Amino acid sequence: MSHSTFSEPVERGWDEPWYRVRMEDFQASFLPSDGEDLDEDVVVTLKDGSRWTATVFTVVEVERLMQLWAGTDEAFGGRYFWVSDGLIVRDPGIDSMTDVIAGLIEKGEFSEIFQRVIND
Repeated sequence: MSHSTFSEPVERGWDEPWYRVRMEDFQASFLPSDGEDLDEDVVVTLKDGSRWTATVFTVVEVERLMQLWAGTDEAFGGRYFWVSDGLIVRDPGIDSMTDVIAGLIEKGEFSEIFQRVIND
């Protein structure tokens, strides 16, 4: 798979408690937990108004969690990692995650990974 360079954000910044990145085809809203980096929970709003969610982890964060769980009852002592709406990316940071989201949308793979938010 070749690496594409996607368009630059149209707008980005804090809208407490969210960090939002607006691109031409979508808006990604990152919701960090207390003391966490911005690379965790994300809600993506597509041009059609539909909203989608996932939890984004880096490879390093997955390894850190598995090491933390070693010797505990969590995930059989850290022997596995699983999350239903998880997306693992190689590189940390908002730009990297936004680039991956743009690539998933471009390749038609987005809805296979993100979970659609059903409005009540």
